[in-house]
Amino acid sequence: MNKVLPLTVLAALSANAAYASSGPESTGFIEDSHLDVLLRNAFIDRDYKPHGIKERAEWGQGVIASYSSGFTQGPVGFGVDALAQYAVRLDGGRGRSGSGGIDFFAQDNDGRAKSSLAKFGATAKMRFSNTVLSYGTQRPALPILNADDSRLLTETFTGFMLDSQEIDGLDVSAGYFTAEQQKSDDSHDTGLNSLTFAGAHYQFNAQFSGAFYASDVQDVLNKQYLGLNYRQPFAADQALILDFNGYNSRLDQSFANSQNTGRSNTIWSLAASYVWDIHTFKVAYQQSSGSTGYHYGGYRNQDGIGDGGNSIWLANSYWSDFNGEDERSWQLAYSVDLAGLGVPGLSYDVAYVRGDNIKTAASGNGHEHEFFNQIQYKVQNGPAKDLKLKVRYSVLRVSSDAADYNIGGNEIRVFVEYPFSLL
Repeated sequence: MNKVLPLTVLAALSANAAYASSGPESTGFIEDSHLDVLLRNAFIDRDYKPHGIKERAEWGQGVIASYSSGFTQGPVGFGVDALAQYAVRLDGGRGRSGSGGIDFFAQDNDGRAKSSLAKFGATAKMRFSNTVLSYGTQRPALPILNADDSRLLTETFTGFMLDSQEIDGLDVSAGYFTAEQQKSDDSHDTGLNSLTFAGAHYQFNAQFSGAFYASDVQDVLNKQYLGLNYRQPFAADQALILDFNGYNSRLDQSFANSQNTGRSNTIWSLAASYVWDIHTFKVAYQQSSGSTGYHYGGYRNQDGIGDGGNSIWLANSYWSDFNGEDERSWQLAYSVDLAGLGVPGLSYDVAYVRGDNIKTAASGNGHEHEFFNQIQYKVQNGPAKDLKLKVRYSVLRVSSDAADYNIGGNEIRVFVEYPFSLL
C-alpha cells in the first residue's frame, strides 16, 4: 500500500502555532523535571478448553522508570524524555510460555522464554506556545494508535509525534513512526515499515465531546476512527452516559491475500451507562460488518498489523474483542465503587457479553460468550499509598464452528502495581 497521510500535516500544524496564544510558563529544564517509577508484578494464566491446546501462563516482575524534563525558557523551549524498562521472569518457561495474548517474555529459537528484559529509549522534544513536537521513543495513547501497557512492560514506537492544543478544547495529534518495539522483547525491529496518523479530539461543551483520527500502516491497511461521548447529569449523584466508538478499515490487497481474508471492515459499538451514586449499570451493542473482521495490534514480523496492542476502543472488548467477521454482540455490565460503603479504594466490575453471527469457513453463525469480573483495590494513604492490586477472572466459550476465529478458556490475571516519584 503506497497511500500515506502526507507529512505536510505536521508542517501545517506547526505553522498554525505561530498564530496561537502564548503557551504555559516554563520554570526551567531542571525545575520542571520529574522521574516516576512503576513497580509491576504481573501474572496471567490461560487455561484453554479445546482439546490439545496447552495451558499457558507467565509471571514476572517489571520496573518502568520514566524521566521527563521541563523545557528551556524562551519562545521555543527544548527538553528530553527517557524511558528505562527492566523485567525478570519468575515463571513461564518452556511449555507454559508462548501465548501471543500474554506476551510477557518472547521465546528464543530453542522455545525457551527470555529470563530477563532490559530496554531503554529517549525522546527529544520542542515546545512553541501550546504545541509540542518530539522525536524518539513514543508511547501514544490514542484510539487509532494505542501502545499496549496492559502487560508486564510497555510497547513503544520510534518516530515523530506532534501534539497541539492551541484552541481551547481542541487537541490535535499527528505522527510518523518507523519502528515498533515489542513489549516482550528488547529488539526494535518488528518489521514495521512506517505508520502515519493524524486526528483530533474536541470538547464541544461540558457534556459532549468527539474525536476523529485516521492512520495508514504501510503495505498493511488504512483505518479511520470516530468517537462521540455525551453525559447528561440528572442529579448530584446520577447521570446517563452515551458512548459511541467506530472504526472503518481497509486492508492492502497483498496483506489480505496473505491472511486469506477480505479487505474491508466496519465495526462500531454504542454503550449506555447509568451512574447512580456508587453504582454504574451499562448496556452495550457492538456490530462488525464487511468482508473480514476488525484487525489491529500484533507485530509485522508475526503477520500482525503493528498499530498498537490496545488500538480497540470498543465497548465489548474484554478477553475476547467480539470483532469477528459480521459478528454482533450484546453486553450487560455492573460496577460498584465500594468507597460509598466505607471501603475507599475498593471497586468491583462484572460483565456478560454474548456474540453471534460470526462468519468463518465452517459456518455463518458461529457464537461466543464471556463472563468477566474484576476486583481492584488502591491503598489510599500511608507508606504504601497508591499501591494497587487488581484481580481479574474471565470465562470465555467459543462454538466449534468459530474455532478458526477465537479460542475459549478460563483466564486469570493478577497485577500488583506500586508507582512512586523520585523527582
